[in-house]
Amino acid sequence: MVRGFTDSKGQQREQHDRVCNIMSVLHIESNPIKNLRGGEEKSFGGRREAERMIRRLIASSQRAAVSTLLSSSRGCFFTTTTIVSSNNTDDNSADYDTIIDSTSSPELKQYARDEKIIDTLPVTYADISRANVAIRNGVKRTPCIKSYFLSELLGANIYLKMEFQQFTGSFKERGARNAILSLIRELGKEELQSTGVIAASAGNHALALAYHGRDLDIPVTVVMPTVAPLAKVDKCRKFGANVVIEGGHMGETKAHAETLGNTMGQQYVNGYDDPTVIAGAGTIGIEIIEDVPGVDVVVVPVGGAGLIAGVSCAVKTLKSDVTVFGVEPEFASSYTAAIMAGRPVSVIVTPTLADGLAVPMVGPHAFEVARHYVDECVLCTEKQVSLAILRLIENEKMVVEGGGAAGLAALLPGAQLDRPELKGKNIVIPLCGGNIDTTVLGRVLDRGLAADDRLKALVATVSDRPGGIAKLTTLLGQHGASIKDMYHQRAFLHSNIDQVHVKIVIELQGKEHAEEIKKVLTEHGYDPVWDQGQHQGHGADEEDTHVIPIRTKGYVYNY
Repeated sequence: MVRGFTDSKGQQREQHDRVCNIMSVLHIESNPIKNLRGGEEKSFGGRREAERMIRRLIASSQRAAVSTLLSSSRGCFFTTTTIVSSNNTDDNSADYDTIIDSTSSPELKQYARDEKIIDTLPVTYADISRANVAIRNGVKRTPCIKSYFLSELLGANIYLKMEFQQFTGSFKERGARNAILSLIRELGKEELQSTGVIAASAGNHALALAYHGRDLDIPVTVVMPTVAPLAKVDKCRKFGANVVIEGGHMGETKAHAETLGNTMGQQYVNGYDDPTVIAGAGTIGIEIIEDVPGVDVVVVPVGGAGLIAGVSCAVKTLKSDVTVFGVEPEFASSYTAAIMAGRPVSVIVTPTLADGLAVPMVGPHAFEVARHYVDECVLCTEKQVSLAILRLIENEKMVVEGGGAAGLAALLPGAQLDRPELKGKNIVIPLCGGNIDTTVLGRVLDRGLAADDRLKALVATVSDRPGGIAKLTTLLGQHGASIKDMYHQRAFLHSNIDQVHVKIVIELQGKEHAEEIKKVLTEHGYDPVWDQGQHQGHGADEEDTHVIPIRTKGYVYNY
């Protein structure tokens, strides 16, 4: 007997059959079972399919409680299965306890225990589903397209979710709009208009909140640090936000925003840890499953962990066999540190190209959600981030900021996710932001070219007599090297008075061309010394393999 699903008798029987099939699959994997209506045998796709179906029932507040579970060694046939529907979350725990107490299946018992924990998380799929309905008319549904060039490069089917195409240039619009709409429902629009909302942000969250605050007629105050880009500060003002510049870094800025909000009676909206913001970000996961139903892997950048918490919750609920990877910059690994400690902890953050991910401590709400769904978190290097930005510009004509390109960075050859088991898979990468300053973009592109062996610096020893440098430059030109910059000095060479050191920056075609130039110069007696470049003790050309990935779902953590 089934209660609470629908008034239609036919649909009741269909739901009854569906639930019986789910339970059968969970108990005996994918053995054939009897269809209770017609008696014919039917096979099902296994435990993962059943789990996905149960998750959908739970997410829609249909709490399954098995009152009688009968099984035999030859098959699994259910004679009485009662489904209890409850819209009161206080009853959910009791429903799961009923499953645990009433079944002999170890798999089903464990599944119910897991779901009981998940149901108490700060954000559930139900929250994300409501957010998806709430914001659909106010944010862009961004395309998720397959990249031919990146698929060829990485040996997998690469799909790019283009969140940088949102009006303010990042995925942050989803969470900002959902947060404001939730406060309107909770407090009433008139009351919220009288107080307004406040946030601390150096960029994307401030832009998103300012824009949607104007669209929803809610006053917005954004507190930005002194290091915030002037272009973003100016845009926030153009959107009508009250901009307060305070704090040398985001820690000081956030503290001032919270104090100011309490003083003025404004509602503080955390850019990555507010549950409504996490739920809004999670709508990306729903769109990923709808646009790429055969997705195998999702690779998500991690800063404060709000994005990966929402996306992983949605993706794992709708398709539990998808693997979700998080990617952090090695200079701001706050999620990795939180996994090691079992709770959010503060880490030292150094300047990084992925500045949007440079969060010293992940949000506690976001962490609690993410740790239950994310399979693994890896780190990417500065070299890989710059290469990812370069690859997107050259191959896809997409301008993406460092944090937005972190997912691709981890998949590049030699990176942490360059793994045999991912070859040939359907991989979705959210490109979550495109707000990069033009001055920074120029420097990043130079770094990307250097990492790609297309921009090299070398020091050569030449004669200080007339024509000495000309011979060197002529030789470089004959072999296709273009000189971008040159500097020569006499004071620091102590071996021979009639020789000088010449430092040259040259543009090349790649690694093979660089090796050719090096060989030619050596053969002509110039004894070139290549400037490898250093960052935090690691040469720019070294393989970045010193990081051990952290697995986050029930595994031993090694670091």
